[in-house]
Amino acid sequence: MSNYTNSPCAACKFLRRKCTSDCVFAPYFPPEEPTKFANVHRIFGASNVSKILQEVAPHQREDAVNSLAYEAEARLKDPVYGCVGAISVLQRQVLRLQRELEETNADLMRYASCLGGETTSAYGGRRG
Repeated sequence: MSNYTNSPCAACKFLRRKCTSDCVFAPYFPPEEPTKFANVHRIFGASNVSKILQEVAPHQREDAVNSLAYEAEARLKDPVYGCVGAISVLQRQVLRLQRELEETNADLMRYASCLGGETTSAYGGRRG
C-alpha cells in the first residue's frame, strides 16, 4: 500500500484489484499518478512490469520504473522509435548547431582579420 494514503496505488486501482501491503507496484505508482501506470501498462503490460520489478535489485527499482515510464510515454508519441527517435532528433539538432557555431566562429575570425590591428569601441566605431 502507498506510504502516503490508504487508497490503492495507481496500478491496483487501474487493474481493479485489492492493494496489499506487499504490492510491488505501490512504491512506484502512487494513486495521484494514474497516467504513469496506465501508459506503462499499455506498452509493457502489468505482468511484465511486475516481473521486471521482481528481478531488479530493490535499490534500482525506482530507476527502472522511471525508465519504463519514460519509454512508455515516448512509445505512445512515436510507436516505431520511442525514445530512440527523440534521441536521434536531438543528436541531429546538436550536430546542426555545432556546424552553425563553427560557421559563426569562422565569420568572426574573418571579420576580426578584416579589422587588422584596429580595435572597435563599445559602439562599433573604430579606434586607432
